[in-house]
Formats: sequence, C-alpha cells, structure tokens
Amino acid sequence: MYCPQPMLNLIQCLSALPGIGEKTATRLALFIMNQTGADALQLARSIIEVKEKVRLCRTCFNFTDSDECAICRSPSRDAHQLCVVESPGDLMSIEKAGHYKGLYHVLHGAIAPLDGVGPDQLKIRELLERVASGSIQEIILATNPTVNGNASALYISQQLGSAAVRITRIAQGVPSGGDIEYIDEGTLRSAFDGRREMK
Repeated sequence: MYCPQPMLNLIQCLSALPGIGEKTATRLALFIMNQTGADALQLARSIIEVKEKVRLCRTCFNFTDSDECAICRSPSRDAHQLCVVESPGDLMSIEKAGHYKGLYHVLHGAIAPLDGVGPDQLKIRELLERVASGSIQEIILATNPTVNGNASALYISQQLGSAAVRITRIAQGVPSGGDIEYIDEGTLRSAFDGRREMK
C-alpha cells in the first residue's frame, strides 16, 4: 500500500466525478493534502452546504437556495419567452453568453428510450402546465443537438401543437452531437439569432 487508506478513499471519491480519472483524482488529492486545514475544511463545508441548501426552483427547476431562483424572480426578464434546456449547466452557459433575457424551463435530461428515460421522467408535464396557465408567447427549444435532444424537442413541439405559442428551435450553429454546456458564447449567440419555427 503506497498511501494511507483515507487518501485512497479520497482518490476513489474524486475519480467518481465525471471527467476525472485516477491520475487527475490523485493530483487533486495531493493538492488537497497540501492545502491548509482551513482551506480543506472550507472545501468540505461548501460541498455539504450545496447538498443541504440547494434545491430545484419551484417554477423553472433550475438550482436555487430559495423557493424561486433569481431569474424567475427578476422583473427585468421577458416573461413572454421561455427557453427549454436539458440541464442547469446548459442554462448557466446561455446566461454566461449574456444574449438571452427571457425565462427558462429545465427538463433535467432528454428523452432516451434506450436508457429507459421517457417524457414522464422529465419536467415536460410541468412545462405544458406553465404554457397553459401563463402569458408565454414563444417557446425556444434549446435542447442539445443530439439524437435524444432532437427527439425531446420534437416531442415537446408536438405536445404544444395546439397551444397559441410560437415554437422555435435554436439554430444548428451548435455542433451536432455537442453539449450546450461546453459551447462558446459566440456560437450560442449565433444559435439563438438563427433559431427557426418548429410548428
């Protein structure tokens, strides 16, 4: 055994994170070991705090530490536009681009029949209820341009077929097979400017 068990436990936990292999996990564990006790405790507390205090917004299902997220509460947002995304990470990327000023709806995934994920496992019913009860005039479908993301966009547009709303899909300036979370701001801006009707 080349290192103590507590360190092996930390490496194992870190390597379970997405995109972190054993080598990176080992480097991170060594970095944490070289931090001061106060810095390591701050990291541990922030992990505990995020698990204890962060929950889903009751309106859009973004992450928040209150009943409604800051975007839903903001009077400066355009309440007539609703951007539908797969994940809070996608929402963060769009916000970082700084171009979109409407509201959001987070699905928390995409329809993926092979993985056993159907519309009932996503926040689609809640989306349909929002559209039926609100003043939304445009739905912007900003799901990822993947097979599952496109299937989700098509399903949602079909479900909203009778609703008196404009349904658009972000332009395919976002590369096919890519994730919105990792797209640069310029590409996202172009994708929003080039969105097209779906119904």
